[in-house]
Amino acid sequence: MYTKILVPIDGSVHSQHALSVACKLSEKNSTKVYLLHIPEVIDDKEKLIWGVGFLGAEATFNELYLAGENLLKKAESFAKAKSVNNIETVIKQGRPVSVILEISKQEEVDVIVMGSRGLSDLGGMVAGSVSHKVGHLAQCSVVTVS
Repeated sequence: MYTKILVPIDGSVHSQHALSVACKLSEKNSTKVYLLHIPEVIDDKEKLIWGVGFLGAEATFNELYLAGENLLKKAESFAKAKSVNNIETVIKQGRPVSVILEISKQEEVDVIVMGSRGLSDLGGMVAGSVSHKVGHLAQCSVVTVS
């Protein structure tokens, strides 16, 4: 199977399904699963916190980070319940496509397992979805989950 799997987590149903698939693809104790969360600023008025909802523009970096940590803890608990124990959580700011590609290359992952749509899909309708771009640009396999 795979030795390293990257799963971007945004709190959407699609990312939850992606995590479930990643758990099935893992060799429980020998596969390292990276759970990645990228807090995203939607516009100047609101900041989207995956799995939590929107915070106003006055939200501090600490509030963004803590909300992301909470989301990753839930994802980690889910994976551990599926007998996946070799897990690393990562929170990184930036453009989602760039960050996903950077982490996948840096950690030399075998596969990225991600949802076909995330919580900010409205922007994807105009500029192209994150999963579509990652699928075309990644230097490893990409599994897109609906």
